[in-house]
Amino acid sequence: MSYEKVLQAQKFVIGTKQTVKALKEGNVRELIVASDAEPKLTAKVVEEALEINVPILYVDSMKKLGKACGIEVGASTVAIIR
Repeated sequence: MSYEKVLQAQKFVIGTKQTVKALKEGNVRELIVASDAEPKLTAKVVEEALEINVPILYVDSMKKLGKACGIEVGASTVAIIR
């Protein structure tokens, strides 16, 4: 599952703003989006990733994604950095 990818990643950014910034800089290897996140929040990130052909993986839970990142709150998006 994608949670393991986050756990194994050496470098990643959490959250929509930081993810969009990393996508624009061309540093993202893979994007992980929580399916239960508000679509209004994730739409910009997904759109940006699609434009530059970054693979997008979906996970079921913001809470689990946040936990995989080592934070106590949910994460809507996580970008795995090159």
